[in-house]
Amino acid sequence: METLHHPDAPQAVGPYAQAIVAGGLVFCSGQTPLVPASMRIEADNIEDQTRQALANLNTVLSSRGLSLANVVKTIVFLKNFADFSRMNAVYAAIFGEHRPARTTVEVSRLPLDALVEIECVAELPAV
Repeated sequence: METLHHPDAPQAVGPYAQAIVAGGLVFCSGQTPLVPASMRIEADNIEDQTRQALANLNTVLSSRGLSLANVVKTIVFLKNFADFSRMNAVYAAIFGEHRPARTTVEVSRLPLDALVEIECVAELPAV
């Protein structure tokens, strides 16, 4: 098992790793829309928060030479399911033709009152 850390991604705000490599997969902890430089949520709308959360995931994955193109599964946590279609439009634009498996759930509250948090599992390329 290997712990991943990328200095340009938001630092963990608790006792957990940004990601763990195990069994040929990378398990990324949920990323909120924290801006790494300020460690604050600067966007107040679901579209920009979704972009930032996915950018943070991409940065974490890059610590192992991966990108969102390697993602096989995501879990999206939404504070308000009424934001689903707007989040989904941004998500679809960023992933393009790549369509990982996904679960989306509404939750009562997210860290730092974020509107969205996204976690993922990515596959390491065969060696």
